[in-house]
Amino acid sequence: MDIIPQAIPNILVIEPQSYIDERGYFMETFRHDKLEDALGFNVNFVQDNESKSSKGVLRGLHFQLAPHAQSKLVRVIEGSVLDVAVDIRRGSPSFGQHVAIKLSDVN
Repeated sequence: MDIIPQAIPNILVIEPQSYIDERGYFMETFRHDKLEDALGFNVNFVQDNESKSSKGVLRGLHFQLAPHAQSKLVRVIEGSVLDVAVDIRRGSPSFGQHVAIKLSDVN
């Protein structure tokens, strides 16, 4: 599993390694200790969601304020998406910046 930091702190691309043979494949999609090491703080995911979007669908920008703030772990299982993260944390050194990452079933 490779963890690739992005331009905005705490936004990471996690690229799993696949082990493929005649039976199919196996991959580790999440590893708590590696993610905590990369971020430098405790990670506690408490919810797992899945959605399917038709081609051309635009899903809206979402954010939560404390005490309901959430981290997001996004995985594409088929096709690709353009995932955009915008830093709207006032006082953040990267306030107003964004990263756009093409996520797919191969990364």
